[in-house]
Amino acid sequence: MSRSPLHRASVLPRILRAALTGVTRSAAIVALLLAWELAPRFGLVDRTFLPPFSEVAQAWWGLVANGQLADNAQASLVRSFSGFGIAVAVSVPLGLLIGWYRPVADLLNPLLQVFLNTAALALLPVFVLLLGIGETSKISIVVYACAWPILFNTISAVRTVDPTLLRLAKSMDLSAPRLFQKVILPASVPTIFTGIRLAGAVSIVVLVAAEMIGAKAGLGYLINASQYNFAIPQMYAGIVTISVIGVAFNQLLVAVEKRLSSWRVPATS
Repeated sequence: MSRSPLHRASVLPRILRAALTGVTRSAAIVALLLAWELAPRFGLVDRTFLPPFSEVAQAWWGLVANGQLADNAQASLVRSFSGFGIAVAVSVPLGLLIGWYRPVADLLNPLLQVFLNTAALALLPVFVLLLGIGETSKISIVVYACAWPILFNTISAVRTVDPTLLRLAKSMDLSAPRLFQKVILPASVPTIFTGIRLAGAVSIVVLVAAEMIGAKAGLGYLINASQYNFAIPQMYAGIVTISVIGVAFNQLLVAVEKRLSSWRVPATS
């Protein structure tokens, strides 16, 4: 059965809005790539150190064709996701516990503040000395770097739950476990995921830095080796790959957050 003209008329504006939104969101990226392409060609920057984007794209495709990009990306993703997953599994429950029980928070807060203000990369030599230059030290530094944004955002999420919700729940004589399950945890999801998304970005950045020391595979190793061999287009290809992975990972986390927060009623103007 064919659709009515009224239905087609209502669908067309939605398609146009979606297309306009896509163009708007991609305009800045397109402008950046265009400037990247033209600046070296017109001599605004030295193309030896910043080749045109088309050359970087060719180098990227060459790395894809010979398998180097896939192998190094796989090594990085395994390390990054392993450390990230461990950090989430440890930090979210610990943050919920600290946020829910004030005595635990008072006991651990001074120590947590010390670790929070100690940069992960500053401890990289310590991790290497204690754990060697193998996979364990790289995954461990990712765990350490990711743990703190997740932990402190989880603590903040529990402590900043809407007091109105708490009063309403208590008026219904909910037990403490039910209050936590039905009110605290669902209301904390957005803030917790803010920390998780921050940790997702941190997991890639810290890992790339760690891979530049003693690694034999990974995107950080690829970038470092390309720099030493003065293969500048390949170096930028590795950097672009890291950016794309970071954006894709963030979008994945946003989608998961929306799924877990689907119960929330959007605010209306």
